[in-house]
Amino acid sequence: MKILAAGDIHGDAALARSLASKAKKEKVDLVILCGDLTWFDEPTKGIIAPFKKNKQKVLIVPGNHDSFATTDFLAEFYGIKNIHGYYVKYEDIAIFGAGGTNEVGPNFISERETFNALKKSFEKAKKSKKTIMVTHEHPAGTSMTFGGVISGSKAVKKAIDQFKPDFLLCSHVHEAEGIEEKVGKTKVINVGRKGKILEI
Repeated sequence: MKILAAGDIHGDAALARSLASKAKKEKVDLVILCGDLTWFDEPTKGIIAPFKKNKQKVLIVPGNHDSFATTDFLAEFYGIKNIHGYYVKYEDIAIFGAGGTNEVGPNFISERETFNALKKSFEKAKKSKKTIMVTHEHPAGTSMTFGGVISGSKAVKKAIDQFKPDFLLCSHVHEAEGIEEKVGKTKVINVGRKGKILEI
C-alpha cells in the first residue's frame, strides 16, 4: 500500500491542493491527515475537496485546532473517515487512531481519553498483519519535543509500548517535521505539512 500522510494544514487551501496533486502524481492508495486541518475551526473550505476531486481515499483525525464537531462535519460532508477511536482495514493493514492533544486548543482531550480511544480502536485492528497508529500529538520522551515546551503525550507512548504498532504517524510540532525515530519496534514519523510518502 502506498500512502501520503500529512498534517498541520491549518486551513491552507493552496497547501491542500498541492498535497492532493502530489498524491495523484505518486498514485497513492490512501491519504492520511494527522490533524490541525483548520486554524481554530476556520476555515474549512478547500481542505478536503481537492482530495475528493481526485477520488482519493482519505482518513483524518482531529488536531488541537479542530473541534470534534468540525472533524465529524468534514468526514460526513465529504464521505471520508474520521478514525478517532475507530479503525479501518485495507487487505492485511489496519489503521487506527486518536486525535486532539492534552494541551491548549478547542480539541483538548485528557491522556486517559486518548489512551482509551486508541485501545478501543486497536482491539479490532490487532489481528491484522500490520498496524498503523495515527495521532495528532507525538509520544512523550521522543526527540519530537520542542525545547521541552511541547512534551508530547504519555498516553500515545503507553499505546506504543502496549500495542506495538508497526508505524505511528503524527504531526503537531511543526519544528519536528520529517523527524523519524524508533520507539521500541514502532517507527514514529512526524509527517508535517509537506507530507510523507510511505510504501507499506
